[in-house]
Amino acid sequence: MIRNVNLNDAKRIAEIYNYYIENTIITFEYEPVTDVDIMRRIEKIEQKNFPFFVYEERGIITGYAYFANWRERAAYDITMETSVYLDHTMTGHGTGSILYQELIERARRANIHSLIGVVSLPNPESQKLHRKFNFELIGNFKEAGTKFGKLIDVEFWQLIL
Repeated sequence: MIRNVNLNDAKRIAEIYNYYIENTIITFEYEPVTDVDIMRRIEKIEQKNFPFFVYEERGIITGYAYFANWRERAAYDITMETSVYLDHTMTGHGTGSILYQELIERARRANIHSLIGVVSLPNPESQKLHRKFNFELIGNFKEAGTKFGKLIDVEFWQLIL
């Protein structure tokens, strides 16, 4: 079931996200986040009236999604960057697709013109998800970041709504 996030969800969201911080190149953050960090992020996104929601199964949050400004300048307000994260033990069950579909629908209702998906490589699951929703691969920034002592390429995928 999809529902809007609330601040009480911050601890579980931090648990989900911290796995990716500590074990993957999917996010370029290095230090684990706290529930207070996540509360602040939720509040920042909600202050702008952007969606932030969770997927819950049998009372347990198994994923979450939101969009936020792609760039801070006012001219970019028609374009949002997407984020979808799943409990790493719950991938491959369609939850990511459900969350992404909902995110796209909410962007349409908010009159957003385009969505940007940012994918650090390698990440074939995320590339497949973006293709499924007709995002177009726009570009690849070579060696754009570092994590775990490695240079990481980053792709930008775009969906014009």
